[in-house]
Amino acid sequence: MNDITRLKIEYEDRKHRFANKDVYSWFNQANLFTLQQRQRIVLAALQKKGITNLPDLNIFEMGCGGGGVLTEFLNFGASPHNLYGMDLLADRLTHAKSQLPASYFVNADGQNIPFSSHSFDLILQYTALSSILDPQLRQRIATDMLRVLKPNGIILWYDFWLNPTNPQTRGIRPAEIRGLFPNCNFELHKITLAPPIARRIVPLSWGLALFLEGIKIFNSHYLGVITPKGPGNL
Repeated sequence: MNDITRLKIEYEDRKHRFANKDVYSWFNQANLFTLQQRQRIVLAALQKKGITNLPDLNIFEMGCGGGGVLTEFLNFGASPHNLYGMDLLADRLTHAKSQLPASYFVNADGQNIPFSSHSFDLILQYTALSSILDPQLRQRIATDMLRVLKPNGIILWYDFWLNPTNPQTRGIRPAEIRGLFPNCNFELHKITLAPPIARRIVPLSWGLALFLEGIKIFNSHYLGVITPKGPGNL
């Protein structure tokens, strides 16, 4: 079984496993904590790069699922007409389109992203590549992400470095991130209190969760700001 087929089976199974659970609901306190903390850090990272006005940026998400992350960027001020998403599963794209009817979505696996070279100012990769176990497939997707990125654009990376409870994922550490995107500059930040810990701590004490996340030892993801090396990005 190739990795694309495995992914389709896994995500179909995941849809049923989580059908009646609120793990990823905004009303789940631990998930709310994770989302709000991530958004705060993402906005700070964009501001550091001088990006505070999003309407004119072409923004593409690789592995957009049901459109949740793109909706976050809509709330940050992006224009819905400049939001693009791609996903392996057509039913997830149907949901994304219902949430963002003015945005553009394509069904593809990421090895050959169906857009012209240098199309996007900002490319998002949120926990998609950690679901791919085949290192060669990961590399092909990363290479095509760079192809469709503008020379002065940014890849915003958010993914696990470790997820020992899920054998259908494989964490990606900084050395591998750098290998996936050669000839690029990197800013990597270890963020997100590990979800199993957050689910225990946040309902008891939001402040303690903030403290634990702040010391980073229990954090499970990296936020990466990746820019191609060149005249504008030395």
